[in-house]
Amino acid sequence: MIEVLLCSLVTILPDFLYRRFVQDKRIGRELTLYTVWYELRYGITACLGLTILLLTLILYFHPSTKSAITFYRTVPILPEGSGRVEEVYVRFQDKVTAGQPIFRLDSSTQEAARLTAERRVAEVDAATELARTELVGMDAKIAEAESAYQQAVEELDTKTELQRRDAGTVSQRELQKLKNIVDGRQAAVAAAIAGKQSVETQVSTLLPAQKASAEAALAQAQVDLDKTVVHAGVDGTLEQFTLRKGDIVNPLMRSAGVLIPTEAGRVGLVAGFNQLEAQVMKPGMIGEIVCISKPMTIIPAVVTSVQDLIAAGQVQLSDRLVDPRQVLSPGTITVYMEPLFAGGFDDVPPGSSCIANAYTDNHDRYGDPNLGAGQWLFLHAVDAVGVVHAIILRIQALLMPVKMLVLSGH
Repeated sequence: MIEVLLCSLVTILPDFLYRRFVQDKRIGRELTLYTVWYELRYGITACLGLTILLLTLILYFHPSTKSAITFYRTVPILPEGSGRVEEVYVRFQDKVTAGQPIFRLDSSTQEAARLTAERRVAEVDAATELARTELVGMDAKIAEAESAYQQAVEELDTKTELQRRDAGTVSQRELQKLKNIVDGRQAAVAAAIAGKQSVETQVSTLLPAQKASAEAALAQAQVDLDKTVVHAGVDGTLEQFTLRKGDIVNPLMRSAGVLIPTEAGRVGLVAGFNQLEAQVMKPGMIGEIVCISKPMTIIPAVVTSVQDLIAAGQVQLSDRLVDPRQVLSPGTITVYMEPLFAGGFDDVPPGSSCIANAYTDNHDRYGDPNLGAGQWLFLHAVDAVGVVHAIILRIQALLMPVKMLVLSGH
């Protein structure tokens, strides 16, 4: 309607003024309801053509869409394993912070596993203390074996000297027996030293490795026990949380509820513009948004990103070939918009449906020395007609409550 009124000011109105004051045709006589269509045919035809041209120019260079929604993602409240609920720490629609416990599952199995791991660590510690005590005993055994060996060596030396002085004093068999005793006691010394080395190896290598394994098992048992308590991953609000003690929670079948992050849907919105505007939509474009949940309020925005593909062409893996005729309607250009000023979406509930406008700005091109006069005039016209779309958006914002509450029939 606004476009028609604007175009009529430069087409129908001059035609009427010419008929009235130049040709002296008066309203009610020459200009009646039945003749006005013929008398003002040039103005009406020019108005229709100019209106179509103006609408095309506005809608192409300053695109608008009603498919703009503040999408948000929820966080399902799920444990890493299934189990029976033992304790619930929060209630429905409670505000939670990141890391706050929400509920706890039955942990008897995990506690038993942790206790077993603790006992294993204590057992390894006891074995280490026992081995250190054995080291002291091994030193005493080595000293005893060395003493016996030294005694046997001295006795053999004495008998050998006596036999050298008087061959009849000591028999050869007795000397051979003493040599065997010396060899045996020398082997006993080597065995005692080897036993000590074995205990030292246990203390320095084997038992520390066993303790590290036991501590790792204890840490794993503690992790499994900690997993029985489900914590909030982010700050947010609990919704659909009806969990009670005794309920069975399975991450594959049933979640405990939904956590709505505090910042969910309050950063920006996703808008779907017509494919025809794919060459016009660019990051950095200034836009305006009005949402149903916050009527009569224009939110300045900026285009932060334009998706370089169209979702309608997505192919899912299956055993059937895709027929392009199955895509009944063309997809849209997905555009991400954020408020131009901080807090622009503070009062807009996440998931709100909005109307979004984006405006083409050619200000940076005016300084181009290669820009011709025709192009310069055309770019100014493009920037100027954006005001019409801004006015339309404000009219929509004013009429939105009437349309939704009165004219919708609900």
